[in-house]
Amino acid sequence: MNAVAGGGSLISFPALLWAGYPALTANVTNTVALLPGYLGGTIAYRRELAGQRARAVRLAAISVAGAVAGAVLLLASPEALFRDVVPWLILFSCALLAAQPRLAARLARAGPGRAEERAPGLVASQVACGAYGAYFGAGLGVMMLAVLGIFLRDDLQRLNALKGLLSLVINAVAVVAFALFGPVAWGPVAVMAVLSLIGGQAGVLVARRLPAPALRAAVIAFGVAVALVLLLD
Repeated sequence: MNAVAGGGSLISFPALLWAGYPALTANVTNTVALLPGYLGGTIAYRRELAGQRARAVRLAAISVAGAVAGAVLLLASPEALFRDVVPWLILFSCALLAAQPRLAARLARAGPGRAEERAPGLVASQVACGAYGAYFGAGLGVMMLAVLGIFLRDDLQRLNALKGLLSLVINAVAVVAFALFGPVAWGPVAVMAVLSLIGGQAGVLVARRLPAPALRAAVIAFGVAVALVLLLD
């Protein structure tokens, strides 16, 4: 799902809910289990990451600060509060996924140019992305690609590679925090971690044959349905 259109957490997170896990447990388990997928994507994007080391290090440090804040906020908040905001976070993620094609087209038209990675707006936005990614995470990639595209004038594929690396950093911070202090269900992690890595590899092949708009629409419809069910529950 992530390889073709994004929004994979809109499938895996509700699956954990319907398997009977509480919302907080499902969220932290989903984050831990999907980390190998981010690692695989970063390895695949090695060529596009070349020449971005200084930029990546600066933005990674900013992302870590946001991720720590998001993880602490999630673990310190009452589980009832997280359960109440989950439907709205899912709807927000669906909105981001729906906007993805337009955002990608706009970034592609912007083309390469002068980087502004020290801009205060980028720092604040990346801290917010880090916090959101550690707190919930679904739709993080779309959000971060939009942020990078606004402040950094570069090729879309290079920005996508940078987005993947920063997503890996954010999720790695969250995974450490959740593994130490969170209610992780390690049984599902053992299954999902292996299969997410396999799915990430297979998804590249599927992406070449399956129309992304159709799958994106199906994921959005599914996500909205899940949010409505949770709101009515």
